[in-house]
Amino acid sequence: MTVEHSSGEPGHESEPRRLGRKRVLAIAAVTGIALGAAATSMTILSEDGSAEQTGQKQVANTALVERKTLQETITSPGSLSYGEASPLTAGRSGTITRLPDAGSKVRLGGVLHSIDNEPLVLLHGRLPVWRAFESGMSDGPDVRQLERGLQTLGHFTGTPDAHFDWHTTVAILHWQDAINVKETGSIQRGRIVFAPGDVRVAETVAHLGDEVAAGTPVLKLSGLEKIVTVDLKAADQTVAEVGGKVTVNLPGGKTTTGTISGVGVPRQRKDSEEKAVTVPVSITLDRPADAGTLQEVSMLVDFPTASREDVLAVPVAALIALPDGGYGVEVAGDAGTTRTVIVKTGLFAGGSVEVTGDGLHAGQKVVVPTV
Repeated sequence: MTVEHSSGEPGHESEPRRLGRKRVLAIAAVTGIALGAAATSMTILSEDGSAEQTGQKQVANTALVERKTLQETITSPGSLSYGEASPLTAGRSGTITRLPDAGSKVRLGGVLHSIDNEPLVLLHGRLPVWRAFESGMSDGPDVRQLERGLQTLGHFTGTPDAHFDWHTTVAILHWQDAINVKETGSIQRGRIVFAPGDVRVAETVAHLGDEVAAGTPVLKLSGLEKIVTVDLKAADQTVAEVGGKVTVNLPGGKTTTGTISGVGVPRQRKDSEEKAVTVPVSITLDRPADAGTLQEVSMLVDFPTASREDVLAVPVAALIALPDGGYGVEVAGDAGTTRTVIVKTGLFAGGSVEVTGDGLHAGQKVVVPTV
């Protein structure tokens, strides 16, 4: 339903039109709510078809009616870092003779540190080292893990399995020759360490020359990729699902997208005086390069809760409240005319609102009042 406005001098009469119900006072009140309108005079149409005009007012601002996707979100603070660092302890006693720099990256086959000039080498695998690798040892998944690592490095030529045999011994000999250590065909504890992937040295705990025993902290290691961590309010935990997409608001006004990679169990925040319960959420950046050199910084993360695709939307500020309930928008026409269109609202998101109304379509301009 629309209320017609026409240009002209005070006293100008427009073509009568019947509304079907008495809305003279109601419609006049609608246009009075808007704080900005076109520089026109408004024609009010009564039930008997008579017309009356109001005074002129000025349009301060307009916005387009757009067809787009609206996304409702919950925003929560988060932080960007390389994730929680895990300690690496010495696997044997001796003197620290080599340490990497904090912030450096160690790849498969790289050296994490040296004790008595014997390097500790990084291999890939999820099982920890709990025994020596040598001829006569019992079968186990750790043997297969070792053989896969040596195969990736180009030293094991057979098919990795759980049995330590001659092929394993030969592969170890080739590997020991490549890293310039004594060739024994066996690997004692404290010579290799398994990690799920390549690592970053988050911190060096020990110092060169330190005398250490097995179990002494030497380094703190993290993953190579930056992640965003969020302590989500327990009441909002339903918005976080592994694989879900989020928007990450980086410092400086830049935004990027991320994928939820982990959702923990609710826990009480240690730094909260109110004993607030939160849910830890880990997010992997879809485009890590967007974060540049940023690390250990705070930011906001938008978790989507509802969406509407391919809908008409206007700024929320364009809505005018109707005196008998509901909302309308004031559509600006040609030659300075405007008309008020009664609309039904849908999703509110990001400063916009979904609207439907007779004669409303994308590309039209609506009055956005200013204060």
